[in-house]
Amino acid sequence: MRKPVRFLTALAVAVFAVATVQAAEVPLVGNVLNRQTTSLNGKWHYIIDVQEEGYYDYRMNPTRWGFFQNAKPKRPEDLIEYDFDKAATMNIPGDWNTQDERLFFYEGTVWFKTSFQFKKTDGQRTLLYFGAANYDTHVYLNGQHVMHHVGGFTPFNADVTEQLKEGENVVIVKVDNKRHANNVPTQIFDWWNYGGITRDVMLVNVPATYIENYKLALSKEIAKKGVRTIDFALNLNAKEAGKQVTLSIPELKVKKLLTTDAEGRISTTFDVKQKQLQLWSPDSPKLYDVELVLDGNILRDNIGFRTIETRGKQLLLNGQPIFLRGVSIHEEKPNGGGRANGTEDARTLLSWAKDLGCNYVRLAHYPHNEYMIREAERTGILVWSEIPVYWTIAWKNEQTFANAKRQLTDMILRDQNRANIIIWSIANETPHSAERDQFLGNLAKYARTLDNTRLISMAMEVTGASNYVNRLQDNMHEYVDVVSFNQYIGWYRDVNDAPKMKWEIPYDKPVIISEFGGGAKAGLHGEKNQRWTEEFQENLYIQNLAMLDKIEGLAGTTPWVLKDFRSPRRVLDGIQDYYNRKGLYSDKGEKKKAFYVLKKWYEGK
Repeated sequence: MRKPVRFLTALAVAVFAVATVQAAEVPLVGNVLNRQTTSLNGKWHYIIDVQEEGYYDYRMNPTRWGFFQNAKPKRPEDLIEYDFDKAATMNIPGDWNTQDERLFFYEGTVWFKTSFQFKKTDGQRTLLYFGAANYDTHVYLNGQHVMHHVGGFTPFNADVTEQLKEGENVVIVKVDNKRHANNVPTQIFDWWNYGGITRDVMLVNVPATYIENYKLALSKEIAKKGVRTIDFALNLNAKEAGKQVTLSIPELKVKKLLTTDAEGRISTTFDVKQKQLQLWSPDSPKLYDVELVLDGNILRDNIGFRTIETRGKQLLLNGQPIFLRGVSIHEEKPNGGGRANGTEDARTLLSWAKDLGCNYVRLAHYPHNEYMIREAERTGILVWSEIPVYWTIAWKNEQTFANAKRQLTDMILRDQNRANIIIWSIANETPHSAERDQFLGNLAKYARTLDNTRLISMAMEVTGASNYVNRLQDNMHEYVDVVSFNQYIGWYRDVNDAPKMKWEIPYDKPVIISEFGGGAKAGLHGEKNQRWTEEFQENLYIQNLAMLDKIEGLAGTTPWVLKDFRSPRRVLDGIQDYYNRKGLYSDKGEKKKAFYVLKKWYEGK
């Protein structure tokens, strides 16, 4: 999605047309972690640009002399008021808030620059890939504009083959994390607005014709006794008919020679013997080695097979009822603040969830990094994955919908082969209106066109409360497979009300309590009615879990939240200190008393 450029002069239009004539943003490439890549991670120079003088002139017209030129004085009298090579450096990937104390609360533009050596290879294309940057990102290579991406948590890439040169190349990136009413998420959200290039940057080397993406999944249907059907779809980066692709799953004795159609696509099914097939589950997270070969180029993956469906109020994994013992997680480093990235962070956070007894996590409130998804899959943890349609979105704005749709698309395309993802979530705590129903209903229907092998849900709000009866009423029940809602009895309402509460959920669908909980500062002790103490949080969990046990059709819970996380909305000195304290772990990894209450309850599930 492209953001309109403000107040373009005729000269600026001409300049930008020349600068972008070779720009080649291309559809997202799948399974990037198993392709031939060159990492551009490391120390990048950066310049803080509060008034965006590196992009606009003093009349807010795009300037031809922007920082993307990486200009250097040619004469002693030349005036150039920036120099990336003299600027400080920070780690990429990483957020700027925790790497420069001047930027802790900063929302605005920062420019980044790195250099790398490159040698061209005949017959090869090169993509420049960003795992994510928050939020509005312009990318320049050797002075040429190659990409503009809007969204803070999804990947994007461009074909930069023509812009690369032998020897030294320079990448300059403008990242702007200012909040706007028409963004997704919008201006107000309850987590830290970490700015920067927050995930991996890499060059991806591919053939001239390459496998752009593919999907391999177990069909829900059982064609005949003793046999299971696997659906396979693939698309190339070009509309080329007659290209032969070999699909191999050696352990299942599968080897198929397939041919693309006029659109450069393959869509087929094949059967495997049921007794041969070991299904992926939390207890047995089986992954199969998969190979795809095109023109002698091999693309490998590790893929699991499973089914997820509903039957009345039951949730069925591989045809068997399952209770989701979950917890919500923000993408923040396990010991202290900062945007989490990489396998090490994922392993720590997921090990904490495992210690709690979880077989499931809600990755809120945006798509988390790919390492998190893959580590959860490897260790047997089911996943709810979500886009940041959060609170009050600009429901009537077409560009806002396009942004949300793009983020939904990229989330699904990146992770569609991960067996552990069972729910795509399209929203969290959105106020009811006809415009909202249309916006979210269209997202739900669109998600099903991309992927019909998973369930659709969203975190609803409870409305229609009357005394001690809470009735869930939401028009979106028609579009979701699982009814999920957030409730905070004991935090925003007296905890003593919990034993009196009755819940009416008039839909014949499984129920997940997507949030409940309350805050406590680790190490603060007192009476159970003293807010912010561990005893208060402990009692809140005791009362809530007893209440939730009475809900008909309860299929799982994801309490809020695994660990304390930073939020600018949490300003109470000495207690919150800009942290949401609802974690079962502190921001330093200390277990609170409520941890043990939930762990014991999960042991009984």
